[in-house]
Amino acid sequence: MDEVAGERGAASGGVKALLRLEGLALFLGMVLLYAVWGGSWLVFALLFLAPDLSFLAYLADSKTGAIVYNAAHSYMAPVALMTAGFALEWPLALSIAMIWLAHIGIDRALGYGLKYAAGFGFTHLGRIGRPGKV
Repeated sequence: MDEVAGERGAASGGVKALLRLEGLALFLGMVLLYAVWGGSWLVFALLFLAPDLSFLAYLADSKTGAIVYNAAHSYMAPVALMTAGFALEWPLALSIAMIWLAHIGIDRALGYGLKYAAGFGFTHLGRIGRPGKV
């Protein structure tokens, strides 16, 4: 995928704003739910940035990096974990899922979207980083 294709696939205008507001709502909702849940804020602080360890996959190449980053920043796994946590009455799974979803939410609110294989800077929410850098 070339750079132009990555930019063509990005949300823009009101859709981009709505996606970023959804991210903010998710972040705030998960932080509030975690507070009501009575989760440990030390655990929250320790795990909040854990999904960003997926950046390390970019050391292999952009395609691998995008796949691993997107897997760690998609709603699918934390929602499945949250569902399992409720179904199995597993508090740790619920705490991890809330923290993970909060992380994804703040990333989206800040404009860090799912990545295209063209490079780290090409996301579904638009280009990030300085022009000329990926």
